[in-house]
Amino acid sequence: MGFLVQFSCAIITRLFFILISLIGVWRVKIVKDDDIYWFMTFLFLPLVVEMVITLQRRKGQDYKWFSPAIFLFLISIIPSIWILELHHQQTKSSDPQCKKLDSLENLRSLISNETVENRTIQTYLKVLDQALSTVCPNDWILSLHQVLLILLIIGKWLLPRGGGVTRDELSQLLLIFVGTAADILEFTSETLSDVNENSPQLVYVILAVWTWSMLQFPLHLAVVNSKTESMSSDSLLTKHSTDIWSIVESLFIQDGPFLLVRLTVMTYFGVFHQMLVFFAIKNFLVVILNFYRLFVICQDYRRPFTREEAEL
Repeated sequence: MGFLVQFSCAIITRLFFILISLIGVWRVKIVKDDDIYWFMTFLFLPLVVEMVITLQRRKGQDYKWFSPAIFLFLISIIPSIWILELHHQQTKSSDPQCKKLDSLENLRSLISNETVENRTIQTYLKVLDQALSTVCPNDWILSLHQVLLILLIIGKWLLPRGGGVTRDELSQLLLIFVGTAADILEFTSETLSDVNENSPQLVYVILAVWTWSMLQFPLHLAVVNSKTESMSSDSLLTKHSTDIWSIVESLFIQDGPFLLVRLTVMTYFGVFHQMLVFFAIKNFLVVILNFYRLFVICQDYRRPFTREEAEL
């Protein structure tokens, strides 16, 4: 029974990954009005191959320090988000009137438009396509960002645990994912809204940093660790590997790059407002506290040796 549940979760999670990626490709095709973008579905093939290999060789279980399914899911959907973001930044000044999903009334009106009497599958799909096409491009992109991050958290929860990964480590990892997802979503939504029409290069920088920060989700080194090896080794790197990796992630993958981008937006591009300053200070504090944490780890690691030398 347990094997059947794991097998089902492994398949269902990857099918959801493919479905969301397919929605992203469909949206790109609608926005660009070009059928050639359907070829982006070939990016799903590595995820399908990984699913077959994992189900056959590992019975659906994920790996300990790295998740190929999440990594391949990111590869399949990130290009669609890049295209949508760049297209929106280029055409947002000429976007027609659209329906924002910022109120319950707008959402109800969107759903009510889909009611058609004596509808067939073709008419239903046609009305659904017309209703979805009236949604504002920015809301579409934001929804994709939100669904992507939520699915990464739920997907990691549903994927069968790899060998050696405990429930405690998985719960810690999921909590880290929640905090990371909130910071990443805030970074993309707030920072991209500050971009002027005359600074397209900043859009590339923000999207590149966003893509770089998403690499935290396939990696599990900040929590998962071999405790037996850590206890038997005197090396600083092995004894505090989880703490050091967590510091590295913050400094070089998330808060460090986020701080640099926000400082660039404020100084070079002249954008300055209350929320931007607040989050820049927040990133700065996290960076400083991580350096302090690294200093404390090094001091605690050296302290036993200095005491032994003093006794001698």
